[in-house]
Amino acid sequence: MGETQPAASAKGASIEEKQYLLRFNADTQSHLHVMDTEVCLTSCPDKICTVFCPAEVYKWEEVRMHVGYEGCHECGSCRIGCPHQNIKWVYPKGGHGIVFRLG
Repeated sequence: MGETQPAASAKGASIEEKQYLLRFNADTQSHLHVMDTEVCLTSCPDKICTVFCPAEVYKWEEVRMHVGYEGCHECGSCRIGCPHQNIKWVYPKGGHGIVFRLG
């Protein structure tokens, strides 16, 4: 009889593979807000939020920060990682946000 291979365990999966286990129930309004886009433009040459966010929610587009809140993992790293405290992070409204599945 043929043997079947076990499914890849989530424990040994890469971060990208683990992110596929996440589902989102996005609200129509963002729970993430860049307080002053001028700070990003003039005072933050490295745009560090585009690096430390594991969900890659923050993207710098020419002269402004685009916030793709729909894919937020709600880890709160942006709340503490912005060196200018320029990101306001609040929990999404009840029933919205990330939905975890075990794989």
